[in-house]
This record gives sequence, C-alpha cells and structure tokens, in this order.
Amino acid sequence: MTECLKIENLYKIFARSPDQAMQMLAAGSNKDEVLAKTGAVVGLNNVTLSVPAGAIYMIMGLSGSGKSTLARCINRLNEPSSGKIILDGEDLVPINEERLREIRRTRISMVFQHFALLPNKRVIENTEFGLKLRGVPLQERRRRAEEVLSVVGLARWAYHFPHELSGGMRQRVGLARALATDADVLIMDEAFSALDPLIRTEMQEELLRLQRTFRKTILFITHDFQEALKLGTRIAIMSEGELVREGTPQQIVLEPGSDYVAAFTREIDRSRLFDARSIMTTARGIAQTSMGGVSEKFPPTGEPAFVVDTDNRILGALSAADQRMVNAGTSPGSLLSSDYIAVPANAKLVDVARVFRTGQPMAVVDENGKLIGTLGAEQILSRIAATSSPQPSSLGDQNV
Repeated sequence: MTECLKIENLYKIFARSPDQAMQMLAAGSNKDEVLAKTGAVVGLNNVTLSVPAGAIYMIMGLSGSGKSTLARCINRLNEPSSGKIILDGEDLVPINEERLREIRRTRISMVFQHFALLPNKRVIENTEFGLKLRGVPLQERRRRAEEVLSVVGLARWAYHFPHELSGGMRQRVGLARALATDADVLIMDEAFSALDPLIRTEMQEELLRLQRTFRKTILFITHDFQEALKLGTRIAIMSEGELVREGTPQQIVLEPGSDYVAAFTREIDRSRLFDARSIMTTARGIAQTSMGGVSEKFPPTGEPAFVVDTDNRILGALSAADQRMVNAGTSPGSLLSSDYIAVPANAKLVDVARVFRTGQPMAVVDENGKLIGTLGAEQILSRIAATSSPQPSSLGDQNV
C-alpha cells in the first residue's frame, strides 16, 4: 500500500508556553516530571507513524494515553506544539485557516463517539451537511446523501429525525455523513464505544463491509484490543502520550515488546486471529510430467507429499512409502491418494482445527487453488496455545 498519512515527531503540550516542557522531554523527562515542574500536560510525546492508503489503522491505549489527542491533532482540532502531519505530501501543521477548512471539507472527515448529529435536522439533512458546507448544490448533495444512506441501509429513514432512530442507526448516519463527502481519510474517535455490545458488533461488521466497497483510509481510535484485532490492518498502541508498539495484529500478539502491551494480548483468542498462512511450512509439490512420471525425485523427509500439475494445483498426495516407489520409477498415477485436506491460506485456525484429521495430510492453497504450504497438528496447536512474550520485537516494526 502507498503511504497516505504520515506523522513525524509530533508533540502536543497543553500549556501557554510549551518551550520548557519540550526541553525537558528532549532531555529525557517523562510527562509526570514535566507536569510537576512546569504545570504543562504532555498530550503527545514525539509520535511518529505512517498510515497506508486504504488501511484501517487502529490507535489504541488506556484512558489518557494520547490516542484521542492524536486524532484531534491530525485535523487540528488540537494545534500541535511541534512536528509534522503530512497528507499525501502536504504538511498540515503550517497551513492557513482557509486551506485547513478546505482540507476538513474535502480530505478528512470525522465520526464521533456520541454521533454529533443535528437534532433538528432530518437524517438526510444530517447526511448531506458536509456537502452543504462545501457549497454543493441542493439537488446534487441530496442525490449523494440518498446513495450513501442506501448503502448503509437507512434509505427508508432518510426523512426521519435522529431521535426516532436507535443508537446503532444514529451511528450509521454519522458514518454516512462522513462517507458522503468522499473524503480520503476518515477519523473515527471511539465511534462504537457508546453502543450496546450486540449493536457494536453489528457496526464493526458494517464498517468492514463498507470498507470493501469504499476503500477509505481510516484512522480508528479505540481502547478495546478485541475491536482493534477485528478491524485493524495495523495497530499502534500508545501510553503516556508515546507510541510504544506498532505492527500488524499478529505481530503485536506474538511479540508485544513490553509488559504494558502484553497485558492487552493475554486473553486474545489466537485461533480466531491467526490464519493458515501465518503458521504453514512453505512447500511446493513435485510436478507430474506429460509422460506420467514426475519432474524430480521426492526428498527423503518421511512425510506425506503432494503431486501437482504444471500450474501447481494438487493432483493427489503420496505417503512416504509411495514416494520411495515413485523415486524408483513407478508412475505416480495409480498411487495418488485423494485422502488429504486442502485449506485456504486465509482460513482462521479455528476453522482449520475443525477440519483437521489425524493421518490426513493438510495442504494450504492460495486464492487460485495453488499449493503454497503444508500444516501439521503440532503447528496448529502450538500457535493456538502460545502465550505472548514481552521480549523486544525482531520483526522490524516500530518500538518506541
């Protein structure tokens, strides 16, 4: 993915004069020391991250970690004290008010936790509100609002008032309003936190469905690690205004890098997080030739192996004994067994475990049905049962 939004060395100090606080932070002081000496509150401390275009990028942490401050700095609801906020090559920190208003109207939309709907406006008027601020003519903005309300399943509620809708429906209106502007970046600040658990789950599924259609760059603020795992392409974890871990959900669960991050991951159901690709042994089959033989000999591993066609699609499996016969010159055709299991590379381990059968070799295939790996019971069970280690990451992701 190409980079859409980049944050570089971003600081936010809540104080009339942040210079002394900035000097203390540069010298290694923490936010408590800064507060005690200067009275300044450190909201963000040297945050650097990159959000890929089209990703759902999760920012999470405990209360007071700085996650919402970061969201509000990106569209300058909070003015950064120092650093850069680069959107497709343009730094948003030094731009003037007129340009900032244009960015807010056309490039960045925000979805709030408590809906922020106008109670005296109908659903369709709330949906088209951003377009109205942009100066879009009534007929055009009404058409766009109707289209988006249809996509989020609220077409028949278009001329109702917000108080006539449930909490989940009102949140859908907030999401529709953001989508109607066709902004490149959506900032969702604890957008589902105020919803009941069942409605929250529905909204998470709705967001994933909409993302498959719209492919927006979404910066999603949450304190719920399960939500981050479910929605996120990448996750950044914050503490005390600092970014302390960043990576894919799988990387963070496997190598949290600190006790603080590990505390979020301990109760995670790994069987629903990891997929077959993440634990498979990379493999290729031995190709059957047009003459009925195989293109090369099977290595003496003692494990079942797969015979494939010239496109690397599985023709059948061979036991270790049958491999020795093929190596000695026997045609594989009569020996090939269909008693094997093939699972997609993106199959979650909970589903892989359900179809696994002792004695049946398991192949992992890509989206085109081509063999890419193999799986054994030990691999599946060890990943499901694994516990997080707070040791430093070796995956090359950011640990600040």
